[in-house]
Amino acid sequence: MMRVTLYTRAGCCLCEEAKQVLAAASGRAAFEIEEIDIDRHPRWLALYHEEVPVIAIDGRKAFKHRVGVDEFLKRLAARA
Repeated sequence: MMRVTLYTRAGCCLCEEAKQVLAAASGRAAFEIEEIDIDRHPRWLALYHEEVPVIAIDGRKAFKHRVGVDEFLKRLAARA
């Protein structure tokens, strides 16, 4: 099963949008979601400070800032 990681932070409206996209996509494709608050992890904070939300698929960065459901599903299928 594909693993999707959402790098996020509290109070980020774009992060909330990304969560909604992933929730909508989860009904149309099989994948596991892991959410990481970058402010709790210095390594991820250094990498993604200005880029959240960041969505990685199986450990590879796929999107930053905004993504739509169809675009996400297309990329997910391409990486399968």
